[in-house]
Amino acid sequence: MLKRLEISNYAIIESASIDFSDGLTVITGETGAGKSILLGALGLVLGKRADVAALRDAQKKCIVEAYFDISHYQLEALFRELDMDYAHETIIRREIIPSGKSRAFINDTPCTLQVLDNLAGRLIQIHSQHETLDLAQSGFQLLVLDTIAQNNALLSDYRQAYHRYFDGKRELEELEEKIRRAQAEQDYLRFQLDELESADIDGMDAAALENEEKQLTHSGEIKSHLQNAMELLQEGETNAYDMLRRMSGHLSTIAPYLPDAEEWSKRLDACIIELDDIAGEFSRKQSTLHLDPERLEWVQERLSGLYRLMRKHNCQDQASLISYRDEIADRLLKIDAGEEQLQHLKERNATLFNLLISIGKELHERRAGVIKELLQKVHALLGQVGMKDAKLEIALAMTTTPAASGMDQIQFNFTANKGMPARDISKVASGGELSRLMLCIKSLLARSASLPTLLFDEIDTGVSGKVADSVGDIMLQLAEQHQVIAITHLPQIASKGKHHLLVHKYSEEDKTITQIRLLNEGNRVEEIAKMLSGGATGQAALENARQLLDLA
Repeated sequence: MLKRLEISNYAIIESASIDFSDGLTVITGETGAGKSILLGALGLVLGKRADVAALRDAQKKCIVEAYFDISHYQLEALFRELDMDYAHETIIRREIIPSGKSRAFINDTPCTLQVLDNLAGRLIQIHSQHETLDLAQSGFQLLVLDTIAQNNALLSDYRQAYHRYFDGKRELEELEEKIRRAQAEQDYLRFQLDELESADIDGMDAAALENEEKQLTHSGEIKSHLQNAMELLQEGETNAYDMLRRMSGHLSTIAPYLPDAEEWSKRLDACIIELDDIAGEFSRKQSTLHLDPERLEWVQERLSGLYRLMRKHNCQDQASLISYRDEIADRLLKIDAGEEQLQHLKERNATLFNLLISIGKELHERRAGVIKELLQKVHALLGQVGMKDAKLEIALAMTTTPAASGMDQIQFNFTANKGMPARDISKVASGGELSRLMLCIKSLLARSASLPTLLFDEIDTGVSGKVADSVGDIMLQLAEQHQVIAITHLPQIASKGKHHLLVHKYSEEDKTITQIRLLNEGNRVEEIAKMLSGGATGQAALENARQLLDLA
């Protein structure tokens, strides 16, 4: 529960330290005294957004600290999940510095506002008169049924199944679109691959073909020049071969007289042997060279096909053309594999959808199963708050389309008058009627929740007299199981508080200051008397106040 709230430099609160206890604590004060400011300060430690305009002194930082006793609420697992240090007395601190930045701490460990909001939602719940608008919202209406039916675990299972199914559905749709785009070009890709594969570009030696093409094209010229070379080398009347042999003979003759001549002769003999080899190669090449138009045409077609494909696919060489062909083959394989993956995703999503529908049906049945009990309790409480003829109806129908909150359409229909048909709650109920109905529903929700602290912010708006007394009784009943804090302007409710805090403001020189103090018995009589009489504290008002306190 909330044990203490300390505020400094916030709005018109210079400094305040407020102690809270169990049971029902009431907070009263004149309009504009600062009750809403107190609520705003509490909102900071609950994760609300900070505003530098809230600084009383723009040169100093604002600090709000809330001390909670959470020793009986088994929140250790939540602290581990939030990666925060657990303590039986947990301190939440919020600071706003003059630059406008804010910092949040849980047990002196810095944390994000999201972490703060997650924890605060398990410590305290604020119910405001403005929340009556929620009564017409389907989200709130379903929350009512889920809270009464204790659907937390089942709703968590449903939401997990919902997100898994729709994540899978999105993945399936993306794959279908990808396959549709791929299939649109599949025929063209297949044509390209067939063309490239039929060209047999892997087994083609382009350099060798280019060389062969040159030889075939110039075979006549090559043969002519080879023949001329043969004549100069060996076949002509004057040829290199005969001249070298005669040179070698002359050198052999003078070798006995000139030792160097023998060496020169051997070197010439070696040249003659090399010339024989060259002549043999000339002869062999000449015999193989002849114009072959068919072979030339075949070589030119192969090369022309290769060059055409390279130009068509913007490839610089044969290797890049082969790489492009392999890429096309891979894309076609992925299209085929995508079909298999698509079938797998369809089967998986069908299973997820069936699971989602199954949980959705169970959720619907549990919701429908508590409607009768809920209405009985609401009608009983409405009778207590002076609306014995009021009637609430809950229309719940299961749909075929899953939504994040389930598969239900819901509508609260209401009438406050006997004999009048119940209609959509947003169209028939007045502000005061909605406030009382919301209080009845909120009290039932609180009894079904394990929240340490409940704060009611003028939820009694629009009621008075005996009805106000009944509203106070409902709060007292809640205070048996929860710490209840009620900001009220009704003396009937104020008199029922176990503790009574007064918010008041006063002027000091050029500034206005708000203070919050705990009233003793005598102060309570005077404060309730003021609430009864509208400000005056005559003897009758004081006596009436004492009677209210005695009855409480």
